[in-house]
Amino acid sequence: MNANILLSIGVLLAIALLILVTLRIRNEQEVNRIWRALLTTPTEIRFTEDMVAELPVPVRRYFLHAIAPGTPLATSVSLEMSGSFRMEGDKPWIPMRAKEIISAKGFVWKAVIGRGLFQFMGADSYANKSGRMQFSLWGLMPLVNAHNPDITRSSMARLAGELLWLPSALLPQQGVNWQTINERTIQASLKIDGEPVTLTLIIDADGKVLKISFPRWGEHTNNGSFTYIPFGGEVQQEKTYAGFTIPSQINLGWWFGTESYLEFFRSKIERAEFR
Repeated sequence: MNANILLSIGVLLAIALLILVTLRIRNEQEVNRIWRALLTTPTEIRFTEDMVAELPVPVRRYFLHAIAPGTPLATSVSLEMSGSFRMEGDKPWIPMRAKEIISAKGFVWKAVIGRGLFQFMGADSYANKSGRMQFSLWGLMPLVNAHNPDITRSSMARLAGELLWLPSALLPQQGVNWQTINERTIQASLKIDGEPVTLTLIIDADGKVLKISFPRWGEHTNNGSFTYIPFGGEVQQEKTYAGFTIPSQINLGWWFGTESYLEFFRSKIERAEFR
């Protein structure tokens, strides 16, 4: 009897494992499908100073710093990054590695967070007007698999903010409206699938981005209700890849610029490929 019980338990465990592996494969296939859909064909159009000639001087300074004249205007960028992540302000920082693709149409962020018994694998994505979070423990035990209007709205603002890594998508020719607040503060107004987003950049005298902030839909409130929250962070370093100078090290969090600031994401770009 005991042998039969153990055999039955073994069969059930094997079935459960097979189901988990099947779910992981399906999720990975869906994420990879979105990734491939966001890959773009390299363009032959090149950046010229005339493209930003009508913009306010500080905005021109940003673009001329971010994009070297003659650089092909990329429509997507693939990133590899390392860094650290934490869930709450009183939680420890844990290591993170990720790959990401960003285009004006969406993004996919595939990450491995933590190590050993507490390693989480999965992806955040936004494409086709839908945002999704999919993460599991060890890549097998599902923890989060969610897509709803709140996640989608939050993902829209995130996409707008991450276009800082794809400066060509912020050119006025892409429908982005720019204004100057002062010599060091510029704002970009754009829409992500109808959702208006305003990016505020603090730049130095050379046009280098020092800080970024924007309202982002989130639940990091006292009662857990969703609202627009100041989101952003500071650029620690920058690096030039194929004519694009982008933040290579940045720290980000909720309630940026307030006493409630919750920094939860620190990243360092290891590689960037523009298409």
